[in-house]
Amino acid sequence: MNYELFIAKRIIAGKEYKNSISSPIIKIAITAIALGVIIMLIAITTSAGLQSKIRDKMAGFKGHVQIVNYDNNNSEVSVVPIDKNQDFYPKFKSISGIKNVQVFASKGGILRTENDFEGIIFKGVSTDYNWSFFKEYMVEGRIPDVTLPRTKEVLLSKTVMSRLRLKLNDTILSTFPKNDINKIPSNRKYIIVGIFNTGFAQFDNSVMIGDLREVQRLHKWTKNQVGGFEVLLDNFDNIEEKGNEIYNQIGAQLNSKTIVESYPNIFDWIKLFDNNVSFIIAIMILIASINMITALLVLILERVQMIGILKALGSNNWAIRKVFLYNASYLVLKGLFWGNIIGLTILLFQKYTGIITLDPATYYVSEVPVYINLLTILLLNVGTLVLCFIMLLIPSYIITKINPAKSIKFG
Repeated sequence: MNYELFIAKRIIAGKEYKNSISSPIIKIAITAIALGVIIMLIAITTSAGLQSKIRDKMAGFKGHVQIVNYDNNNSEVSVVPIDKNQDFYPKFKSISGIKNVQVFASKGGILRTENDFEGIIFKGVSTDYNWSFFKEYMVEGRIPDVTLPRTKEVLLSKTVMSRLRLKLNDTILSTFPKNDINKIPSNRKYIIVGIFNTGFAQFDNSVMIGDLREVQRLHKWTKNQVGGFEVLLDNFDNIEEKGNEIYNQIGAQLNSKTIVESYPNIFDWIKLFDNNVSFIIAIMILIASINMITALLVLILERVQMIGILKALGSNNWAIRKVFLYNASYLVLKGLFWGNIIGLTILLFQKYTGIITLDPATYYVSEVPVYINLLTILLLNVGTLVLCFIMLLIPSYIITKINPAKSIKFG
C-alpha cells in the first residue's frame, strides 16, 4: 500500500486532526485566509469601481478629449470660436476606437431668483450629443429636445435646484455678461425640463446643459461656429495613445487635451488607490502565509512520530513533505473558498443596494462603487494560492531534519 497516499487522504479528510491540538490552529489559519481574501476583494473592487466612476463622470461632462482653439487659454468657457466644418467631424476617418465626436459651446452666466443667485456655465450641445451619461444620472424629468427649431429647455443639477429652491418645469432667469463690459448683459429665460445628480460636486454645482444654438446666440456666432469638440473613446485605457493620435490629426490652430491632462490632480489622486491596494494585498497575503506556516509547523511537530515511522518504512523526505504540503494547500483552498463566497456576497449586496455611502465633496461619488472583474478575482486567488504554497515549502523543510530512530523512540 502507498502509505503516503493513505495518510494524505486521512489528513485531507480531517479525521486525524479533528480532536487534536492542531484543530484550533487550523481553524484560525483558515479564518485568517478567508478574512484576507475578503479584505483584498473589497480593496480591489472598490478601488477599481471608484476609479471607473470618477473617470466616467469626468468624461460625461468633458469628453475624453477636448478640441478647442489655441487662443482659448484653458478657459472653462468658450472664448474663440472654431469652424464646425473640420476634416475630423463628424468622424475621425483614420483613428479607430472613437465612439463619438460631438460639438459644444459654453458661456458663463448667473441664474437668478427673487431671493438667490448662482454662478453657472451654460453648456450648449447639439443633435450629435451622447446623452447616455445624463440619462444614467437623471433624477427627474427628461432630456432637452435639441431637435426642435428653437428650444429653451435646459438640465440643471439637483444641487443647484435645491439652492435656488426650484422645481421641475420652473422657468429660470439667466443673465450673461457681454464680451464688452460696457454693454448691458443679456437676460434669458429657460425652462428646467430635467434634473440630474451625478454626485460630482465640482461639475454639479456649476453646469447647465441646453441647446447649442442658444449659446451661439449669446456669443453672436454663426451656426457653423462652435466652442469646440468633445471626443468620446471606446476604451479609457487607450486615452494617452488616442489623445496623441487626435492631436496629430487636427489643424495647427487647434489644440487637444485629454481629461487626464486637464485635471492632473484628480487623476494623480486616483492613481494612489493602486498603491494602497498593492500594499493591502501584500499585507494580507503575508498574514495568511504566516498563519499557514504556523499551522503547518504545528501539524509537523504533532506528527513527528508518524514522520519517523514513514521514514523507517522507506519513504523519502520529499514524499513526506508532499503529504503535509497537500494538506496545507487544501486548507488554503478552503480559506479561499469561504473568503470568496463571503466577500462576493458583501460586494454584490453593496453593488445593488448602495448601502455604504461616501461624501461626494471628497470622493466625487455618493456611495461606494463596486466593479467586479472575474479575471482579476481569478488571478488574485491563483496568486494567493501559489504564494502561500511557496512560503509553505520553507517550514516543510524541517521534516528532512527529523531522525527516525529518535522520533519513534521518544514520540
